[in-house]
Parts: sequence; C-alpha cells; structure tokens
Amino acid sequence: MAQHRKPKHRSLSGHTARTAATLALASAATVTAVEGTGHAEPRPTTGEVKAKVDKLYREAEIATEKYNGAKEKADRAESALRDLRDEAARRTERLNSARRSLGSLATAQYRSGGVDPSVQLALSADPDAFLDRASRADRVGQRHAAEIAGVRRQVRELDQLHTEADDRLQDLKSRQADLRKHKKTVTGKLGEARRLLARLTAEERARLAAAERGNERQDRARASRAAPRPAAAPAPGATKAPNARAAQAVSYAYKALGSPYVWGATGPNAFDCSGLTQAAYRSAGVSLPRTTYAQIDAGRRVPRSQLQPGDLVFFYSGISHVGLYVGDGQMIHAPNPSAPVRLAPLDEMPFAGATRVA
Repeated sequence: MAQHRKPKHRSLSGHTARTAATLALASAATVTAVEGTGHAEPRPTTGEVKAKVDKLYREAEIATEKYNGAKEKADRAESALRDLRDEAARRTERLNSARRSLGSLATAQYRSGGVDPSVQLALSADPDAFLDRASRADRVGQRHAAEIAGVRRQVRELDQLHTEADDRLQDLKSRQADLRKHKKTVTGKLGEARRLLARLTAEERARLAAAERGNERQDRARASRAAPRPAAAPAPGATKAPNARAAQAVSYAYKALGSPYVWGATGPNAFDCSGLTQAAYRSAGVSLPRTTYAQIDAGRRVPRSQLQPGDLVFFYSGISHVGLYVGDGQMIHAPNPSAPVRLAPLDEMPFAGATRVA
C-alpha cells in the first residue's frame, strides 16, 4: 500500500532556500534593467530637434496650402449661396405681387360674373359703348391669361432656385468640413513643433535663436546689396524688372522683409508664402489665386535660366512653397513660423518651376 501513497513535497530551507531567493531577485533585477533600457528614450540633440521641427514646418506648410485652397472654395460657395438667396427673395416678392394682382382680377370677375353678357347688352342704355367695353375686357382677359402663365413660370423658376440653393448649401458644408480638417492638421503640426522646441534647455534654445539671428543678419546684408536703387543709380549687376507691375510687386516684397510668418495670412502685416506673393501682385493691380498649386498655373511658365524680377518661383515636388524672384539668383519669401519674410537664394530649396504673371 505504501507504494500508492503520493510523495510529500519538501519545503525549501536553509542554503537551498537562500540560493533560490537570490536567483529570483537577480532575475527580477536583470529583467527590470533590460526593460528600463528598452523603454528609455534618449534625449534628442539640438540638431535632431531642429531637423524634426523643420520637417513639421514643411508638413504644416503643405496643409496650409490645402487649407487656403479649401477656404477659397468655401468663400466662393458662400458667396454663390448668398447671391442665390438674394435672387430668390427678389423673385418671391415679384411672384407675390403678381399673385395679388391676379387675386384682384379674380375678385372683380366674381362680382360681375353673375350677369350674362347678352343681358348686360340688352339692359345697356348705350349698346355701342357696351360692345366697346366688352372688346377691351376681352383684350384685358388675354393679357391676364398671359400674366397667369407668367406666374406659373415664376413658380417653376423659384423652385429651381431653391433647389440650387440647397445644393450650394451642401457644397458649402463640405468645404467647411475640409477647412476644419486642414486647420486641425496645421495646428497639430505647429503644436508638435512647439513641444519639441520646449524640450530643449534654455541654453540650447538660445543657441538656436542666435543662429536664426545670424541668418537674418545675412539676409538683411544680401537685401541691402540687392535692393532696388533709383533709376539714376542702379545696383551693380541688378536685373531690372521687365514692366511696372513686376517692379511694383518686387518693391512690395522688399518692404515686407522682416514681417512675421502666420499661416493663412495675406498681409499687410503678416504672410504665409502664397499670401506674400498674392499681396505683392495685388498691390500692382494683378489678381492671383490663393494657393501655390494654383499660382503656378496663373501665368506663363519660364525656365530657370530666363528668370526675371517679379517671376514666381516654386519649390518641392508638391508645389507647396513659392517666392518672388528679385534677381541675382535671389528671391523674397515667407519661410515658416520660425523665420520672418526674408531674402534667400533659390538654391535654398529644391526648385520646381517658375511662372511669369506680369
């Protein structure tokens, strides 16, 4: 019978227990160390932060141009809806007036319609006058029949206007949804960039700011050398604008140097990239579309080798950035939230094309 008994479990004690506990603690410490090493996120360097921020600015700029395009379309849809509603109100008033006129006619006919025309003729003291009045009444009746047909036509046209206004309203709601989506993307990218910069120490932020100020000083120096001079004393090597409109746009851009970059802004005190070029040409009486990808098709394409001051120059494969060429291989543009409107070389970004709009 003893061979069928279950074996007893012996508890660990003494040296064996201490050894097991030590091994368990060591294993736990090792796992913790490994896990801590695996989840530790090394602090990014200043250069890495700047690279990430620059990338976020680029992505925000792409979203900004999409926002600008959606806003332009939403504004057009809203204007068209407003025009349709105004026209519907005017036609409703005309229709109501025509209905009131027909109501008065119907009342008059009802009041006189109980007497047969032959009886009226027999009772008339002046049959010739009665026949004359009857003839005129017949012509009036024909005119009123035309008025009734006109009222019916107005009703149909008004119904069509209301249907079109409903369609415009749905289009506007769709455009506004696009606006909200692109605005959320822009603000999200810019917010992430701010959070990255906030992770830097005060000393690191100061170094970045100093580097940015150095870039600005270089830009101002280049601007001073290349700025337009009076016709009697042209700048050495400066290329003259081909016409008065282009010259005015270039002049506007020079006056905007140092203005802050604000996404969606079109001046006069702040700009995004396409907002600056639009404002520059608006000052010259030339209307440009709002976005980079529409501005590139607003004029005649020109090769880089034939650029003249006033030409619009575009960058990146998605045509997401634009500047105004001012001669000598330089442009004026609104870069991003960390940099104001500045003079810069064309080689600063990947060139995508150019357009002459004036």
